[in-house]
Amino acid sequence: TAACLLATSAVAASNPNILIVMVDDMGYGDPGCYNPNSKIPTPNIDSLARDGMRFTDAHAPGPLFHVSRYGLLTGQHPFRANPGQWRKQATIDKDRVTIASLLKTRGYRTAMVGKWHLGFDENGYENPLPGGPADRGFETYFGIRASTDIPPYFYIRGNRAVAPPTDTVSANDSVDKGWSPIQGAFWREGGIAPGLKLKNVLPRFTDEACDVIRGHAKSDSDKPLFLYLAYPAPHTPWLPDKQYIGKSGAGMYGDFMVMVDDMIGRVLKTLKQSGMADDTLVIFSSDNGPVWYDRDVERFDHDSSGGLRGMKGDAWETGHRMPFVVRWPGAVKPGSVTDQTICFTDMLSTFAAITGAPAPAGAGPDSFSILPVLQGKQPNGK
Repeated sequence: TAACLLATSAVAASNPNILIVMVDDMGYGDPGCYNPNSKIPTPNIDSLARDGMRFTDAHAPGPLFHVSRYGLLTGQHPFRANPGQWRKQATIDKDRVTIASLLKTRGYRTAMVGKWHLGFDENGYENPLPGGPADRGFETYFGIRASTDIPPYFYIRGNRAVAPPTDTVSANDSVDKGWSPIQGAFWREGGIAPGLKLKNVLPRFTDEACDVIRGHAKSDSDKPLFLYLAYPAPHTPWLPDKQYIGKSGAGMYGDFMVMVDDMIGRVLKTLKQSGMADDTLVIFSSDNGPVWYDRDVERFDHDSSGGLRGMKGDAWETGHRMPFVVRWPGAVKPGSVTDQTICFTDMLSTFAAITGAPAPAGAGPDSFSILPVLQGKQPNGK
């Protein structure tokens, strides 16, 4: 209602809504705003750069999914913990401050949709899954345990499986289409929830994220919203819907990235339709670099690495130097670009600064506020 929207707007004038959109395995050279020669149209990601600030030297805390996400959420580098235990155990300690728990204490409603990949204290998928988003600061969660090529495959709401993975799915790959064994429509054999289709995961998460936004706008809450939308794409399996096939010049991968961009557009449109866009700080990035070989560059004349060296998993820059775009109407200058070096770990201190008080003692030991950069100031004279 109009009254509810006005109330939300009034609160957000000091504490903005915050939306983080984290995609998976997208390269520095994929979005058009970073690579004018990209063969992948990304109008929605490009619109964020047009209306906000583009970072040219932003880095993930590591070149792989779990270490990158660990650093984003905790504000500390993953070497301080054991994120590699994600397959059976929660990787974020229960007393560790996260960006979600911090914002919750600052009066935010906190929600997460998408890929967690930071472990649960598993004791059978028919039982509760402690140690995940619901226990690390997020009031609501809908998502999946890990990637859409790592079984078992099942949706989680809160801390319970929506349906346990009691069926099985055979392995698949796209080697016959000229891709490597870990590219294309690749997934591993394993358990899957009855009726779950891997090709439906990306649009399902988009639906859920839009529902969170619409529900918040219609609520009578005067709290701002923090939504962490962690897409499991364009990570494998590359499964573009029919309407996206052939829409890029970079094969299955490019077409799937077009679909990802379109899903982001749906979320941004919902923000606008809900009357929240002008009061929302939007952050877009990718968790690590792409799986894109030299032969793929030659085949499609598309350089997913954007001229950087290496690929996903490498210490070279393609592994961890990421597109990073921030749109914040009224605070961040549209069309601005910064070469300030930042890391995902900086988000915790940045959100603390935005909400008006330092992070608690011991929280985010590797986190430094980039609020001055967002406001157009370059530290060290840069």
